[in-house]
This record gives sequence, C-alpha cells and structure tokens, in this order.
Amino acid sequence: MGTQEAVMTTQDVANRLKELFNEGKWQEAQDELFSEDAESVEPPNSPGMQSVKGIDAIRKKGQQFNDMVEEMHGGYVSNPVVAGNFIAFGMGMDCTYKGMGRQKMDEIALYEVRDGKVVKEQFFY
Repeated sequence: MGTQEAVMTTQDVANRLKELFNEGKWQEAQDELFSEDAESVEPPNSPGMQSVKGIDAIRKKGQQFNDMVEEMHGGYVSNPVVAGNFIAFGMGMDCTYKGMGRQKMDEIALYEVRDGKVVKEQFFY
C-alpha cells in the first residue's frame, strides 16, 4: 500500500501563508503553496501591475514589483479570515518607489484554495 501525502486544508494554507508573509518570504509562499496554473488578479487600471496566469508569470510580476521599490519602510499582514475555499488578509506597506516617492498602501488580498494549493490571488486597493 503506497503512502499518500495529506492535502492541506484551507485553514492550513492560511496559517502557512501568514507565517511566510510575516517573515517577508513572498516567493517562498508562491513556491510552496501556489499551483502551477495559479492566477494573480489586480484591480482594473492598476498602476504598474497587471493580472497574470501561471506560477512563472506570478514570480516575474513579484520581481517587477520588487524592482519598483527603492526602500521598504514597513508593512503588515492581518490574521487570515477563512470561509470555505477562500482566505482574506488585510495588508499594507509603506514604500519609497523609484521615481514616485514614499507611499503607503492598504489592500485586501483574497486567495482561493483548491486541493491544498492557491489557485487564485486577487488584490483590492
């Protein structure tokens, strides 16, 4: 009889995301918890960021964001709210962006989980 790896529950994924986000390990969260065909959705007319599909495109989008940041002054991630297959976090950051100065931003990040993996992240700001 073979062994089968247990699939993480949505609550398990939420707890792990929170842990990694608090440590600033955004790429590790993607590597560990996102499905290969995950989708990342930005609000319409978002300045500088676009919606993408696929883990490679999500990683590239994260790198593009990091390249825009001159200095990170701080940020926060709320405790997760879990309902069914969805996880919501309140998030904020205080950054100096290259050529745009210092700005504070607050958002809601919504994650959809299927089979223990994030299949969609969507940002509201």
